Amino acid sequence: MVSLGVGAVLLPSGDQRTERTAADGPVAAAPLASDGTEAGAADALAPESTSPSAAPTSARPSPTKKPTPKPSRTTAPSRQLQRSTAPSSTGATTTSAKGITAELREVVDLVNQERAKAGCKALTVNDKLMLAAQRHSQDQADHKTMSHDGSDGSDVGDRLDRVGYAWRSYGENVAWNQQSPAAVMDAWMNSPGHRANILNCSFTQIGVGVARSNGPYWTQDFGTPR
Repeated sequence: MVSLGVGAVLLPSGDQRTERTAADGPVAAAPLASDGTEAGAADALAPESTSPSAAPTSARPSPTKKPTPKPSRTTAPSRQLQRSTAPSSTGATTTSAKGITAELREVVDLVNQERAKAGCKALTVNDKLMLAAQRHSQDQADHKTMSHDGSDGSDVGDRLDRVGYAWRSYGENVAWNQQSPAAVMDAWMNSPGHRANILNCSFTQIGVGVARSNGPYWTQDFGTPR
């Protein structure tokens, strides 16, 4: 079973969050954007929600729930967000490919391949986004919950602020139980909300994390620095 969380995206002056639901099968949470709206299988800025399936599927924008430890995949709603003012932290543009595993590098490469097809510039790996994504994947795995909200109540923006990433806009995709980079990317690309985050030409940087305990739990954090 796999699950996809609702993708998250944040646009200027806004702050919305959504959670991802896990189902029997690969799951992906609805994408999240920095504009405070979430995008699910239906749109890039909607709450997370997904239904279990035997193949990777993306969830629609709706609150996410904890995935059950079964062999399947799903995605949660995505999120995106943008803000007019950014924290006074520095070094947000620091980029590096050092220490990135072959598995996570493959996810980044697949993302950039899809962006190239859409006419978007390739994303560069940012160490702070990598740290935020990995921490969130581990947090989800530790609590067996696929969601854009952390176990401590934090949202994507909170987590990026904690690692010192001064963002102008951000987006997040999460997923559960896809067993390979190709599988999780296939699930996200087949979900409108998650796909919107991946193909958002305004994003310039990316961080990817995966925690295999109770999962794997995948996280993509996209960002545009101030």
